[in-house]
Amino acid sequence: MKALFDTAKDGVVLRVHVQPGAGREAVIGTHGDALKVRVAAAPVSGRANDAVLSLLARELGIDRESLEITAGASSRIKRVKFSGVEAEDFEKRLRIVVQGAGPGRPARDGRAGRPGS
Repeated sequence: MKALFDTAKDGVVLRVHVQPGAGREAVIGTHGDALKVRVAAAPVSGRANDAVLSLLARELGIDRESLEITAGASSRIKRVKFSGVEAEDFEKRLRIVVQGAGPGRPARDGRAGRPGS
């Protein structure tokens, strides 16, 4: 998991690969050295960026106010800084989220995801 983020002076910076305009929001797994996520919002007026930050905060159990996009605001590849987060704690949270990601993962409404989605 350490390959997905870098330690910063006052937190960690996560590399994220975003698929905007998806049917549902979810952490999918990894894509190279980045965490892959899908968001329903279109990449218009920063809506997809806001959705990415909300999704990451919710999935990792970290306050939304401590997240900011530091690079890639207009790109699918982003760097998201988590301020005030210890690397060891972040790695544990990230491992749990990634292990629970992917096809067949129960959606928030309790339904299983479609294989290949």
